Amino acid sequence: MSRMIKTGAVSRRECPLRRSPNKQTGATLVEYAFSILIFLMLIFGAMGFSHALYAYHFVNHIAKEATHWAAVNGQTCLQDASCGAPASSADVTAYVMNHIPLGLDQTRIVTSACGVAAPAVSCADSTPTVCGATPNYAGCTVQVQVAYAYNFIFPLLPANTTVTAPCTQAGYCLSSTSEMIISH
Repeated sequence: MSRMIKTGAVSRRECPLRRSPNKQTGATLVEYAFSILIFLMLIFGAMGFSHALYAYHFVNHIAKEATHWAAVNGQTCLQDASCGAPASSADVTAYVMNHIPLGLDQTRIVTSACGVAAPAVSCADSTPTVCGATPNYAGCTVQVQVAYAYNFIFPLLPANTTVTAPCTQAGYCLSSTSEMIISH
């Protein structure tokens, strides 16, 4: 049975190893493993969707900024020495590429613009007919579309292998279009 052990002035009873009556000695470890997996999936999922939101915020913001920049650099820009030349489609693409933040792959960004010089393509049905031959005039519409093919960093969702317009690469296509009328 048990015997008394005398250590110093205090005596204690030596007990044999006790086993739990329902024999769940490893259950805590297994429960911890399952709960940590669920917790990590939630954390990495939140990080992945936050990064997707960050990418969409950039796409939306830069489409608006590039449209504003193209509208300000209209046909009257030829008369203003501080501006240079009217905005072209290549200038709008360069503007977008120069404002890409860290964390986004610039090779996955697609930009298109209409209503700007070179190529002279009118944007909408509401655009005056004079804008087809001479874009960037007051009253003409400038439209910029920016798209980003997004792939999640952590593979929580299946990879999107299809290419959807306006993106040119496989991934979840985040796109935004902004339109503005040149006022001067």
